[in-house]
Amino acid sequence: MPDAEFFDESGRPRGFGGVRTGWNTAEQALRESEERFRLLVQSVVDYAIFMLDPAGRIASWNAGAQRIKGYAAEEAIGRHFSVFYPPEDVASGKPGRELETAVVEGRLEDEGWRVRKDGTRFWANVVITALFDESGRLRGFGKVTRDMTERRTAERALDERGRLLSHLVHAQELERRRIAWNVHDDTIQSMVAVGMRLQLMADRLPGEHAAAMRRLNDAVDASITRLRGLTFRLHPPGIDRGGLVEGLSGYLDQVSGEAGLTYELQHDLVREPSPEAAIMIFRICQEALVNVGKHARAKAVTVSLTSADHGVLVRVADDGVGIDRPLDALSPSEHFGLIDMRERAETAGGWWRIHGRPGAGTTVEFWVPALAYGEEGIPL
Repeated sequence: MPDAEFFDESGRPRGFGGVRTGWNTAEQALRESEERFRLLVQSVVDYAIFMLDPAGRIASWNAGAQRIKGYAAEEAIGRHFSVFYPPEDVASGKPGRELETAVVEGRLEDEGWRVRKDGTRFWANVVITALFDESGRLRGFGKVTRDMTERRTAERALDERGRLLSHLVHAQELERRRIAWNVHDDTIQSMVAVGMRLQLMADRLPGEHAAAMRRLNDAVDASITRLRGLTFRLHPPGIDRGGLVEGLSGYLDQVSGEAGLTYELQHDLVREPSPEAAIMIFRICQEALVNVGKHARAKAVTVSLTSADHGVLVRVADDGVGIDRPLDALSPSEHFGLIDMRERAETAGGWWRIHGRPGAGTTVEFWVPALAYGEEGIPL
């Protein structure tokens, strides 16, 4: 269209106006297309979709990212994306390696544990795409994360390894029960009989010999007490009859009295976990409480059970001396207990960690899957 000349009221020319309809229409269409795409990305809630700058700092944030990771946009933008990785992955340099791989190969796909704002973990599928401009310069990364915890838990529940784990847990518990019964019905009873004979001999012997016999009897009594404690730890009453909460409550009653602790048991379970999951949770809690009694010098301990991500999230927190040295510097007895807890949780398909500060207590935290099933084996 040609330019049009404009005149004022007196007829003098005031300027020219031109209309370039085709160019304006294309520009408007492009802007509208970009806006629709932006709104689409921002509105997606099933995927966390966001941008990173070349250094790995978060530059954009969508509704799905807030739902999955728990951070509002103003809390996330500007942070380094390594905040979403577990501490062990950060320590090993995994976030940086993933960006390097994306730069070299163009994209990276990974599955593994990621961390929400509240510290809980979820199983994530992650795709990182390197973004280059027309000159080949790296401008940043596009990152898409999907929460796969539910799918992974369901797959494990239907997996043959899950059935093998169930058999293993039950076999271990049967063996513990057999040992506990043998110790109680055989070893302890025999030692009680020995103690009674020692007491009879002490009553019949002269003073100096009687005192030696009584000391031997005291040693036998102390051994009997320790063996009874062993049988209780091997097969504590309650978990078979009343479930996880009742079993833990009974155990806490026993060990808190022996260790001079006060305790609080908090539970917010949607349903009772499966028997094998309940046993696994109980055993990890048991080991954590043994460590509290032996090493923490605590006055109080809190155990909390919460349904989360089709499993149970557990925290055992004490107010003791805390962790005053690296885990690899712990004594063998302490370190063995930590390894046992972690291996139990990971064998069940979950995760485990310990954290604390000197003088500020210690918290053992873990999660294990605990799906309930309907009559046809469908996860509820």
